[in-house]
Amino acid sequence: MSPAEPEEGHAIRCRLDELLAERGMTLTELSERVGVSIVNLSVLKNDRARAIRFSTLTAICRALDCEVGELLVVA
Repeated sequence: MSPAEPEEGHAIRCRLDELLAERGMTLTELSERVGVSIVNLSVLKNDRARAIRFSTLTAICRALDCEVGELLVVA
């Protein structure tokens, strides 16, 4: 499945797939570590999210040992 086309005025892309692959981690494992459903992580991974809580962003970055700028980039 390819990422969604960004909405007009929206150029943020999520690199979750790439970071998971680099770390040898599955979406299921990340879901268990951060306490976020696989469905919600999938929405984020496929660039379909309209918002993300700072607490969720913090938990993802801690689990992946990354900075926000590594996870979310301007396309």
